[in-house]
Amino acid sequence: MAFEGLSERLQGITRKLRGKARITESDLKEVLREVKLALLEADVNYKIVKEFIAVIEQKALGQDVLKSLTPGEQVVKIVKDEMIELLGGTESKINFTPNPPTIIMLVGLQGSGKTTTAGKLANLLRKEGKKPLLVACDVYRPAAIKQLQVVGKQLNIPVFANENSKDVVLIARQALSHAISKLNDVVILDTAGRLHIDEELMNELKNVKANVKPHEILLVVDSMTGQDAVNVAQSFNENLGIDGVILTKLDGDTRGGAALSVKKVTNRPIKFAATGEKLSDIEVFHPDRMTSRILGMGDVLSIIEKAEEAFDEEEAVKLEKKLRKEGFDLDDYLTQLRQIKKMGSFSAILKMIPGLNMVKESDIDEKEFVKIEAIICSMTAEERRKPKLLNASRRIRIAKGSGTKVQDVNKFMNSFEQTQKIMKKMQSEKNINKMLKGLDANALKKLR
Repeated sequence: MAFEGLSERLQGITRKLRGKARITESDLKEVLREVKLALLEADVNYKIVKEFIAVIEQKALGQDVLKSLTPGEQVVKIVKDEMIELLGGTESKINFTPNPPTIIMLVGLQGSGKTTTAGKLANLLRKEGKKPLLVACDVYRPAAIKQLQVVGKQLNIPVFANENSKDVVLIARQALSHAISKLNDVVILDTAGRLHIDEELMNELKNVKANVKPHEILLVVDSMTGQDAVNVAQSFNENLGIDGVILTKLDGDTRGGAALSVKKVTNRPIKFAATGEKLSDIEVFHPDRMTSRILGMGDVLSIIEKAEEAFDEEEAVKLEKKLRKEGFDLDDYLTQLRQIKKMGSFSAILKMIPGLNMVKESDIDEKEFVKIEAIICSMTAEERRKPKLLNASRRIRIAKGSGTKVQDVNKFMNSFEQTQKIMKKMQSEKNINKMLKGLDANALKKLR
């Protein structure tokens, strides 16, 4: 999980600070030493750490902080504000041209995840009402064109490719003409990468830039490479001039040093973060929300956005009407379970809920979702509608059909009965459909 090690260290430090009624200068220096070590262990650039600590020390040593009634809280606020600035201050959006199509050129080293990221970005922009076209400009890597075509097919997004040409500039120009004729308002160029930065790679990218004049050049970097990612970003920016960064594999980077260093080193914003393997696992990078997650303050806004995207409004209204008439059955449970799964990793969602951010990934078994789904799908339609029919012999049959044990079926049914009780209480509320979107953490945990 992204920033896991850093989060644990910093949350421990902020808890100590909040508990202090008074803070002396020596207390503050000890805290800052711990923050410094935490950042260095997270693989943040040493120079950046030094500057970061100096700024916090300067602000925190002010008399209005040390003599405040809540000095600990004030120091935590200073740390939070400075970390937001370190990550970019505010979210940075794509600059769409008023005369489409907007051309976005993705660049980066081989293995950074450019092709998959191209599909993820196209999918995200389509949700925002855009009509993207993916363009296969990597004519060197074996099967690169095929990979982009497969991604495009999975997302139902068109892909332009010319397998008979090795002229990348020609391909890009042909793609632009194609986009204009098909009314595509965004063109995403998936360019070639190398295993390392070399003159040939840079010359080709400069040639494409000069001839096609992209509105956005976004560098795709693998966050798991730590300081190497920062060095790559710096080099690409100096040679090519980038407009922003997309961090990939952020879900696998437990340290987070690249995210905390790249903006300061390049003076270019992190625009997007890829947070998983699914083609929907990409999000706009919000420095304030990411800082809140790192410091254990939750990220409720992102949960709400994910819920609004995953939950079907019509289904919620139907369920509300059904609850009022008949109650909550196993078909309804399965529908809600599948909608929650659309929101992404369950452990990632829990980490966004204030107070549950310290839940360890090892404590959450995502396979439980699969098991529950298999149990429900092994029931007859009548059993799903009338769970009270599930006697011992039926439960044995369901366990065999779902590849689980009878104990698993019994455990799930006990959990379901608890959920039914929650839903019964909700029936007295006026807006059940709103409450379905706002299931609290305890209710979510009972789905396990």
